[in-house]
Amino acid sequence: MIATTPSESNHPIPKLPPADHPLGWVRHAPFYQAGLAGYSDTAMRLIARKHGCPYCVTEAMLDHFLIQGGKGLDHARLSDDDHPIAGQLMGSHPEDIAKGAKILANLDYDVIDINLACPVKKIKKKCRGGHLLSAPDEAIAILQAVRDAIPHNIPLSLKLRRAYDDTPQMAENFHKILDAAINLDYASTTIHGRTVQQKYIGPAKWPILKQITSHYASATQSGFLIFGSGDVDSPQAIFDMIRQTNVVGASVARGCIGNPWIFEQAHQLLQEKSPTSPDIEQQKNVLLEHFQLSVSIHGEHLAGRMMRKFGIKFSQHHPNHDAVKNAFIKVKNLDDWQTVLDTHYAKNAPGVPITPWTKLPQDTLSE
Repeated sequence: MIATTPSESNHPIPKLPPADHPLGWVRHAPFYQAGLAGYSDTAMRLIARKHGCPYCVTEAMLDHFLIQGGKGLDHARLSDDDHPIAGQLMGSHPEDIAKGAKILANLDYDVIDINLACPVKKIKKKCRGGHLLSAPDEAIAILQAVRDAIPHNIPLSLKLRRAYDDTPQMAENFHKILDAAINLDYASTTIHGRTVQQKYIGPAKWPILKQITSHYASATQSGFLIFGSGDVDSPQAIFDMIRQTNVVGASVARGCIGNPWIFEQAHQLLQEKSPTSPDIEQQKNVLLEHFQLSVSIHGEHLAGRMMRKFGIKFSQHHPNHDAVKNAFIKVKNLDDWQTVLDTHYAKNAPGVPITPWTKLPQDTLSE
């Protein structure tokens, strides 16, 4: 039996929002697609939704690009079937990020998400994203400004890493920021199990996520939602994270690039069924639909360039994945994409079987 709520009897069960709440999907599907820089555009999100993803987050948008209008604003516009969705914002100045939040609210985003997690160096130069974890007063000023700008009927959330680094001072900064968010009536947070300095290297520290959920047990019982992130690379990992850390749900990030089936497979586990891998025909249909959606959004030239990286990821499901990967690397347009499909996906056959998820080594599961 797959438990969608913490399984430890001594851990208080979080209070879940009503089904009609923008975060109410967590009641029946405790997972969602994370915002992924350079990947999670409208095309990827729509494909994920068709495969059972209940909720998506945009890649982080810089506040000043929204304020300036033009392409930044155009890229933020939503299609009618791209809901529920969180618009994720990054910025350095409270006034500007508040203006950006208002723009997203006017574009009918269901949730406004503040990114205090991104570890990218170019962001550090202006103290954005995860680097604000080293400047808690500045981070809290941003959270306050957004709260003041957005009506309470639109939920606010924030993305965090567990700290800037592993020093006690940075752990204290983390709690100072999260305490402020809770006091400001933010609805939820997603916490990545790596520090900002770790970037994407090394294992995510799930035991620290468990410590955090225990620390904020009273807040979760009052309705504040804590999601987890990091090393969620299979459907089984979603539920292992929930069980081991007591988060209410898992954010699926790199594990869903070129793999929208991870959401279908998670639903299969919820139904106590063995997850199934996509066959060649299923892969072909998704590859073609994803490319066509990308072309409709970005135009063929840009879509051809963007979709190469998706094709490389999709190739992992094909039995002849090395040859397919090399073929996708050469794609420049829809004709090239169709040639790969005609060459490698013409005849139906089983896809690569799902590899059972191997739990992290024991020494990474304890602090």
